[in-house]
Amino acid sequence: MKNANPPSLQPAFISFVLVLLGILAASSFTIINPGQVGVLSILGKAQDGPLLEGIHLKPPFVSRVDIYDVTVQKFEVPAQSSTKDLQDLTASFAINFRLDPIQIVKIRREQGTLQNVVAKIIAPQTQESFKIAAAKRTVEQAITQRTLLKEDFDIALNSRLEKYGIIVLDTSVVDLAFSPEFARAVEEKQIAEQRAQRAVYIAQEAEQEAQAEINRAKGRAEAQRLIAETLKAQGGDLVLQKEAIEAWGKGGAQMPRVLVMDGGNKSSVPFLFNLGEVGS
Repeated sequence: MKNANPPSLQPAFISFVLVLLGILAASSFTIINPGQVGVLSILGKAQDGPLLEGIHLKPPFVSRVDIYDVTVQKFEVPAQSSTKDLQDLTASFAINFRLDPIQIVKIRREQGTLQNVVAKIIAPQTQESFKIAAAKRTVEQAITQRTLLKEDFDIALNSRLEKYGIIVLDTSVVDLAFSPEFARAVEEKQIAEQRAQRAVYIAQEAEQEAQAEINRAKGRAEAQRLIAETLKAQGGDLVLQKEAIEAWGKGGAQMPRVLVMDGGNKSSVPFLFNLGEVGS
């Protein structure tokens, strides 16, 4: 009886070679997607020249590619400083930025990951830029001149981050707060200003009332002057007669009962007397 032929190793060897070639091929290139930039490192050394979007060849097994997101990033960074008048001022800034693709290799060598960029570069530089902007004005000016404060902050932050390959696109002041002591001082100042404005209003009102009284007095004096001139002029007695008749017609504390006219002198003033007084 003949022995059976041993199984052939050729199919297994071919499969092993194909798997090895597949792994080798997969390790020989990398794909960079839009919005990304790669940094090629061979045996732990970063190579010059960023890998932009597309397919790139690389040495298998001894190289790796670090991918960086170069789209717009947003981080909120707190900051604290003292103003020109030595008041505490705190703020929170929303920083919109992106990494410069051309300088991505430098960022990889000096900073490493994006988290390191935020923690070691953006956060401390935001703090320093806020100190520069806040030190130029008092705390009251920082609040009332918020736009100018932000402009000074933007200028300082852009100049500081540009050298690190970080492009600042926009910043916004999320929150701006001052110390409780200053808040009380502002409240007391507002109360004092309101009281001062009230005092000014009362003084103006009194002045207007005094002026109105002067005008009324002037009006009465002018009226009396005109009456005196009228009485001196021809026919003045007739005016007196008319006023006496009107007074009798309107009555008073004691209503006259009789009006006597001097028939001999038509221009004489009527003589008024009360019958009640006569009876008494």
